[in-house]
Amino acid sequence: MWGIVPAAGRGSRIQPLAFSKELLPVGSQRDDGIDRPCAVSEYLLERLILGGADKICFVISPGKSDILEYFGDHYGSAQLAYVVQPDASGLCDAVFRAGTVVGHDEDVLVGLPDTVWFPKAALQTLPAADLSFLLFPVEHPEFFDAVVLDGDRVTEIQVKQPDAVSKWIWGAFKMSGHGFRELQSLWTKRDRRDEYFGTLVNAYIAGGGQGLGVKAGESYVDVGTIDGYRTAMALLAESSAGNGRSRLLAGGSPEAIRPASAMNNGVTA
Repeated sequence: MWGIVPAAGRGSRIQPLAFSKELLPVGSQRDDGIDRPCAVSEYLLERLILGGADKICFVISPGKSDILEYFGDHYGSAQLAYVVQPDASGLCDAVFRAGTVVGHDEDVLVGLPDTVWFPKAALQTLPAADLSFLLFPVEHPEFFDAVVLDGDRVTEIQVKQPDAVSKWIWGAFKMSGHGFRELQSLWTKRDRRDEYFGTLVNAYIAGGGQGLGVKAGESYVDVGTIDGYRTAMALLAESSAGNGRSRLLAGGSPEAIRPASAMNNGVTA
């Protein structure tokens, strides 16, 4: 199974940096008994591998050779490949550029490299379906892609919609080989105009396609802002202190940490 890491974005929300935002140090990890800084994208790679990926494709811009230099040809048990996205043309363009290395019948997992989320192994809960989303509860879904469900069936994705009706957002998703090629074909038929994956999925559903949502996520933080960075550091500190089921408001502040019963207006995973 392939993991796809779209890493061609400019990271304008957290500039200036002297390196790619995917290499932003967030927390630390222990290698051979020595603590070292951990690049934020390493958290996604770890989760993709736990989800079953044995190959990972980074989609990078021409100016992000530092990502290749940092990771090399493998990470843990997964082999790495790199595909270039010439311009930052949106998530759909990034995901489907990986089609140059993804085999016709190979499943894929997709996550965002500037996020930190728990539980680590949540991708294992996604079913063997053409399209399924790992969902997280948040207080401010208007900043994300909110997923509207009928049971576990996705009926709509509300892309950064101010009046979003769902508190659940997608943090990662899985596609079968068939689903990947079907969505890629639809995107091409729509003149590749979809920048956000959510608008493409809405067209896919309108045309008879199906997507599933799995409410297995607990904590989700976008590290692409200063507040998100601080929140991620607090989340990781709490997790390393032994609370494996810690919860934190997505995009919130470190002061937002509180008992699970008080989180997200009572919504729990």
